[in-house]
Amino acid sequence: MTIAIVDDIAEERILLRKRLEKILLQKNIEFHFYEYENGEAFLKASKNQNFTVLFLDIYMDGINGIEIARNFRKFNKDCMIIFTTTSQDHALEGFQVRAMHYLVKPYSEEELISLIDEILSRLPAPEKILELKINGSDLQVPFKTIIHAEHFSHMIRIFTTAGKELVIRQSFRTFTAPLMEDSRFFICNRGTIINMQHAVDFDGTMFLMDNGSKIGVSRELSKSARQHFMDYLFQKEEF
Repeated sequence: MTIAIVDDIAEERILLRKRLEKILLQKNIEFHFYEYENGEAFLKASKNQNFTVLFLDIYMDGINGIEIARNFRKFNKDCMIIFTTTSQDHALEGFQVRAMHYLVKPYSEEELISLIDEILSRLPAPEKILELKINGSDLQVPFKTIIHAEHFSHMIRIFTTAGKELVIRQSFRTFTAPLMEDSRFFICNRGTIINMQHAVDFDGTMFLMDNGSKIGVSRELSKSARQHFMDYLFQKEEF
């Protein structure tokens, strides 16, 4: 987790960092802190550094925290912004820049612990990896890069987002076992599995994938395929 603290008062920055460090260490969370005494320095640094969380004081000399957040949101939509302030007078402006939370000074240990728990709950889960052996070499293939895979003559052909076709010798059941624990994957017929993340459309008989492939679905699985596709789209929109 990469955390930025922007506050023009050094004592406030140090105090917040130490209190956050204590909580994160207790939770065994890896972290990196960056401190900035003004918004200009932070905005310049954020062009080259990706931050997970931003603790941003509102009342500072020069550009205030609200304006910093507005400028920051122009090129970073994902960072969680927490305003540190002495009041909630700017709640509406905070909503406009999708601030996650307001920490009203002085804040308690319980507030910080609750906030860290909320931050951790919003972090995306690490991407799952499929470990394969190809031509004697070990290869790690992220689930998200698999578009679909087909079984033929005791071999598996894996089609990836890089445009590559990987071929391994493995049974279809062994290959699909780890993938089927992930809701993105669906077995369309006796020898084909697709990643819903790359499905563009389903017409009742086949899936259209984002690489242009058309994957047929067996008649007995058609209803299940449609439901699985709709469930995935719903979960995606909800996220």
